[in-house]
Amino acid sequence: MVMTESPPRARERLTAGLRHTPGRLALWMTVLVALALLTGLAAVTGIRQRAAHIDTLATRHGPLTIAALDLYRALSDADATAASAFLTGGLEPPALRDRYLADVAEAGRALTVLGAGLTGADDAGAAHLAVIGARLPVYTGLIETARSLNRQGLPVGAAYLREANGLMRAELLPAARGAYDDAARDLRASRDGGGAVPWPATLLCLLTVGALIVVQRRLTRLTRRVLNPGLLVATGAAGLLTLWLVVSAAVSGAHLTAGGDDGSDRMELLADIRIAALRARTDEALTLVARGSGGAFEQHWTETMESITRDGGALDSARRPATGADAPHLTRAGEAADRWVTAHRDLRADDDGGDHAGAVTVALGDAATYSAALDAALGAAIAADGDVFAAEARRAGTALRLADLGAGALTVLMIVGSVIGVQRRRAEYR
Repeated sequence: MVMTESPPRARERLTAGLRHTPGRLALWMTVLVALALLTGLAAVTGIRQRAAHIDTLATRHGPLTIAALDLYRALSDADATAASAFLTGGLEPPALRDRYLADVAEAGRALTVLGAGLTGADDAGAAHLAVIGARLPVYTGLIETARSLNRQGLPVGAAYLREANGLMRAELLPAARGAYDDAARDLRASRDGGGAVPWPATLLCLLTVGALIVVQRRLTRLTRRVLNPGLLVATGAAGLLTLWLVVSAAVSGAHLTAGGDDGSDRMELLADIRIAALRARTDEALTLVARGSGGAFEQHWTETMESITRDGGALDSARRPATGADAPHLTRAGEAADRWVTAHRDLRADDDGGDHAGAVTVALGDAATYSAALDAALGAAIAADGDVFAAEARRAGTALRLADLGAGALTVLMIVGSVIGVQRRRAEYR
């Protein structure tokens, strides 16, 4: 029959062992190795998590946010182009028809990209895309009916156009905005995660440094030897790992913050201005299509352009902190917006004076030219800010490159240094 040692006797032997120096040294070595392992595990895990956030930011959430912006813009521009084409009467110009079809195709492409990027838990995003997928064919059907009736010279075509515009504003654009908000929220979450300070690993590093210092002081008193090369190496490795974690987090966080402030946040601001301007272009066309009963559209145009162009308005606010990348585009946008406002005054003067044909000429001429210039300038500014964001995200990723391997190597140094430093002193008692 095999006898096992009772727990009380095992505890007594352990306690007795710790009363002697070799036993205490073994305990110190075990604690140091355990702390080093925990620190290394926390450091490598934290670095890889932040690197994964940054990689997801660049490869998934960034492109999805751009796709959501493209969807939002394409729908708005399709509506504005359809309304402008309706002004010509009969068969619309091929350029406007081609632009409308390109916008619808772009909306479909962006919808596909967003759908492919959905996760199983993204119920809200799926709901937004489902609305667009279901209602966009209804919208295009209304537009085609309006075109057909307009070619026949039937006034009822304008009613179909207004119904299509109402569908766009009441359902399609809010759903597109919701899809963009979801994508932007996920992007901000990844940005915050990538720039987060790895507190668990940092605190464990500091605890390990403290434990190494305490053990070295006790060994100094015990052996009368000031220096312990093994423990000095372990302490240096722990200190270097702490510094590496803090500096890499600070550098990557600074790049991600810059990418947000000068990139993605400005993209969102300028996208809102761009969409508002496109809706104003739709209002301008629908005012003329309504022939005297478009007061609500004119009022909305006035309010929208006032919010964009006034001193302290949206465009002025966007220009003030403009980065070097988007500053020239915003200057052109401001000039185009001012010229559009001037052209619109001429349009209203003609229409209010009974010259509807002259008003249509201005709408399809100078007003269309300057509104298109405004849209192009804002699009270029958004692209420039997108490049800033992408560049800063790459720099943030570079700050963490090979950091996990470095953390692993420093962890090995901590363990080896701790074992050698304590074990050599322990061996002296044998």
